[in-house]
Amino acid sequence: MARKHWLMKSEPDVYSIDDLERDGKTPWDCIRNYQARNFMRDEMRVGDAVLFYHSNADPPGVAGVGRVGSGAVPDPTAFDKRSKYHDPKSVRDEPRWWMVDVEFVEKFPRLVSLAELKDDAALDGMMVRKRGSRLSIQPVERAHFDRVRKLGRRK
Repeated sequence: MARKHWLMKSEPDVYSIDDLERDGKTPWDCIRNYQARNFMRDEMRVGDAVLFYHSNADPPGVAGVGRVGSGAVPDPTAFDKRSKYHDPKSVRDEPRWWMVDVEFVEKFPRLVSLAELKDDAALDGMMVRKRGSRLSIQPVERAHFDRVRKLGRRK
């Protein structure tokens, strides 16, 4: 099966590329959007490549690369009554929310800003460029992934 490519958003004041570099890997939990959940549960595979995107930042943009480090498993925060992500409708026998682990691969020497992504004609069609695109996990075409990685590696 061919490796897929993704863009995964995180607010850098919550969890940044620096945090992922320090930790080596992290559970990508607390996702409460059905489409994003479906991508993790049904389509992500170990080894898939990830563009790590800093959202709600100044400026927002791609900060580095990660990799899917585990298959999807039920998100334990959905069962934890103390968690703000608790979902009483999600039960262990029929979990509603799923997660994967994300592993660190590289931090770019420079952030590839959203403005730069939007200005690059080679990235036409990339979901993150679309107005109102707020989905926290998005599929990315291989050519787009390679282009963003090339931009991020520029000094």
